[in-house]
This record gives sequence, structure tokens and C-alpha cells, in this order.
Amino acid sequence: MLYKDDWEYAKGKFIEYWEKENHDRPLVSVVAPRDGCKPGEIKAPEKLIDRWMDIEYVIQNARERFRTTYYGGEAFPCFWPNLGPDILGAILGWCDLEFGESTSWAVHNLHRWEEIEVLDFNPWNKWWKKMEEMTMAAVTDSKGDYFVGLTDLHSGMDALVSLRGPENLCLDLMDYPDRVKKATFEIFEVFKQVYDRLHEITTRNMPGSSTWLGVWHPGKWYPTSSDFICLISGDMFAEFVLPELEEEIRWLDASIFHLDGPGAIRHLDTLLSIPGLKGIQWVPGAGKPGASHWIPLLKKIQDAGKLINISTEREEIDVLLEELMPEGVMYHTWCKSEEDARDLLKKAEKSYKKKIY
Repeated sequence: MLYKDDWEYAKGKFIEYWEKENHDRPLVSVVAPRDGCKPGEIKAPEKLIDRWMDIEYVIQNARERFRTTYYGGEAFPCFWPNLGPDILGAILGWCDLEFGESTSWAVHNLHRWEEIEVLDFNPWNKWWKKMEEMTMAAVTDSKGDYFVGLTDLHSGMDALVSLRGPENLCLDLMDYPDRVKKATFEIFEVFKQVYDRLHEITTRNMPGSSTWLGVWHPGKWYPTSSDFICLISGDMFAEFVLPELEEEIRWLDASIFHLDGPGAIRHLDTLLSIPGLKGIQWVPGAGKPGASHWIPLLKKIQDAGKLINISTEREEIDVLLEELMPEGVMYHTWCKSEEDARDLLKKAEKSYKKKIY
């Protein structure tokens, strides 16, 4: 790999992580400005939409970012084609996308359930064609210089939010419960087709899979998620979310659940009880205390035998290294300099505390 000369070693650490066999230290993904690399100037398209859709520009911009970034520990250069978190809903054909500077939003087009008999995959859908084109272009360009990951596919209830909007979907749970349940499994079938088609493309140069989370697995893995669960009770989670989620987890070779914000914590016990779920990515949420303020929650995850995945500020990691066992733990952070990043990695190596699951 052009931008990471210890990639084979990093892959070995990821395999240890998935099996909770990284006894020497937690995994640390740390990035920093690369020493001696002056950022180049890449002319951005004038139109906002082109800054998302111009594939040549998007890939060129990614390559420049890879060139000027130091990837320490288990960090690695990964390009995942990105049209925003509602792309699966757009591929389903019942929402459109509206773009901002750094993200996109769904334009909900499924106004009545009577409008549609089944949600299925259309290989001629314009958003699917664009995502396929972007993924193929990245693989062609990378030639193994960097990893090409999968796009951000929110399945299940989150995809239904893309189609219906959160308020309407909450009402649907009461008014159309059977149709909602059926729809989650229809979406799962589309998710599998999209995943398999993209995975076939991304593995043409390099084996394994990765995503926006920056974790590599030798097989097919994905961060399962449902941001919608912050709006519903535990009983509704068990009725509407859990059945499809368990199927998704069984289908994948590995999965880590994206637990986003304090509103999702009430579902943690249920998630920890799912045998096939490998781990939890804890996101405290905007405006909330950092990761070091959630030690009891993180220890609960670890005591349940699940992996932990956390993105946090550099200063938070010092506390976490003292409180958590290294096995099955991965931190993502950033430093101001390559020297600072290397110092963090040395500190992580000294944080060994033995615990075998």
C-alpha cells in the first residue's frame, strides 16, 4: 500500500482485534499531517453538486489527502464513495438527495404506503448507477495504493426514515405496523444485493472489507446501525428493529453496532444480548461529554465480551488507557503532528493490562 508501508502488520492487528486477542495493546488509529508534505492545490468545481458528483475531482482530492496524511497504528488510507447517509433510501427509489457542503439529506417521496407494493432493487436506478460508477472508478485508480471501502448503507428503519421521514414513520408504527415490518425485510434484501455488488468491485485489488468506520476485516463486515431507535421504546425496538437487525448480523461475517447518543443507551442491554454482534461503537453525541466520561458504560460493553470502538480527542485516550483492558478495544483519534502521533502509539504500547476473555 503506497500510503502505509506497514499495512500487512496492521491487518494482523485487525484480525487480533476481531478475536479479542490483541493482548499487548489496544488498537489505535491515529492520523496527523505527514512530515515534509506540503498540501497541494486542487481546484474544486464551482457548483456544489459537482463537488459531490465529479468523480475525477473526488478521487483526486482523496489522493491528495492520503499523500499528506500520516497513518499511524491501525489507521490506513480508505476511500469510501460517499453521497451521504440516505443513499440506500435513494437507491430504493423513494427518496431523492439534497446536498450541503459536508453531508446530504433525504427528500422523502413515499407519501402513502398505498403507492407501493414492494421495495426492491432496480439496477437502473440513477443513484445506484452513480455509486457503482464511483466505486469502480476508485478501484481502477487505486491499483492497491489505498483501500476502497463500501459506501454508507443505512438499512432497516433508517432507510425507512429516508423514505417516510421520522415523524411519519413514528405514526406508521401505530397505523401500519405489519407493512413497516415487511418493509424492513424488503430493504434488507436490497441491502444484500447492493453490498454484494459493491463488495465484488472493491475486492478486485485488495481482499477484505472496510467502511466509514476505518476498520478492516478479511471477510464481509459492516457497522450495523439504527439512529431511529432514539425515538422509540424498548418494546418497539424489540418488535420493529430487532428481527431485521438480527438477520443482518447473521448474514454478515462480522458487525459492530453504531450506538449514537444517550437516547440510544436504553437499548444497550438488548444489543449486548445478541450473540452474533461483535461489538459496539459508542458515539456520545454532539455537545455531550467525551468518551472518558462514559467509563461505566464502556466497561459494561467490555464485560459483556463485546468489542469497543471509539472516536475521541487525543487527550481522552490517556484516561481510557488506564480504565479499559486492551483486548477488543480500538481508538480513533488525530494529532497535530506526526511526532505527537508516534508518542501516542508508544504510550498505548505501555498500557498493557492482562485480561483474557
